[in-house]
Amino acid sequence: MQVKEVMTAEPACCISETALQEVAQMMIDHDCGEIPVVENKENKLPIGVITDRDIVCRTVARGLNPLDLTVADCMSKPCVTVTPDMSIEECSRIMEENKIRRVPVVDIGGSCCGIVALADIALHAKKSAAGEVVKEVSEPTAAASAAGK
Repeated sequence: MQVKEVMTAEPACCISETALQEVAQMMIDHDCGEIPVVENKENKLPIGVITDRDIVCRTVARGLNPLDLTVADCMSKPCVTVTPDMSIEECSRIMEENKIRRVPVVDIGGSCCGIVALADIALHAKKSAAGEVVKEVSEPTAAASAAGK
């Protein structure tokens, strides 16, 4: 099975200058927890991602006002990507290695053409594959382990 068989095509994207409130509304409107951040709306070259967790951990938890900030202030970068023709197994390996739950999909020109979430793999792949990705992605980071979390 290939990424193109399970990905969500044409995901909502934003640019780094997008206001955090606007990107949060995009997440509500599209029922998602991650929006790819692209260089511009024309070429859609991914430069990072913004997640609901990024907004909470990098702004709210630090006492910053998210209404005064843009995506550039708290996005995750660099952007890890996969391709439509990649196998689900390879995509899962990349997600495991990078401890990410969602990954943008880029076409041959490097433009964002989709996104794959852990849930997509869980719904379409073998149960053992999905379980392994969940286990690896959910492992605490060294910082979290050191903090006793």
